[in-house]
Amino acid sequence: MAERVVDVVGTATAAAHLKERLYATITMISVVIGLAGTGHPDAAGAAATVATAAAGLWLAAFVADQQAHRVTHGALARGRDLRTMLFVSSPLLLSAVGPLLLIGVSELGAMELKTALYTAAGVNVATLFAWGCYGGVRMGGGTALALLAGVIDAAIGTAVAVVKAAAGH
Repeated sequence: MAERVVDVVGTATAAAHLKERLYATITMISVVIGLAGTGHPDAAGAAATVATAAAGLWLAAFVADQQAHRVTHGALARGRDLRTMLFVSSPLLLSAVGPLLLIGVSELGAMELKTALYTAAGVNVATLFAWGCYGGVRMGGGTALALLAGVIDAAIGTAVAVVKAAAGH
């Protein structure tokens, strides 16, 4: 799949898109751990926080990209540049989908909200592991390097969660 994206948008754009996806994943771990660590969040409040965090991240990235484009090119991004900018920043919005689905599942009574939030964090850590493994495979170092890269990426995501939980936010 990654090769197909690269063929369509180019290597630099695909790398920037993936960077935003990884950044959004790590950030969303912090958001859901922070929510799980609060007193008694309700599903509506948790959903609003997750959606607002994702929208705020996306808007900040979009404003920064647009400003950088104006400074560099002397004009607002339009056409292909604007589409590229929106494609690159889209994972910041998409990072809310998994947690919102799990919050919805908790609202249906299938699990406690806190469990849904911790599950969302766990899924995001597993996602970091998978991307790390895939990166290790792409580097050509074999299974051991792929697993090491996955473990390192998952450890970074876990460290973010631990710091967030320890800070009590």
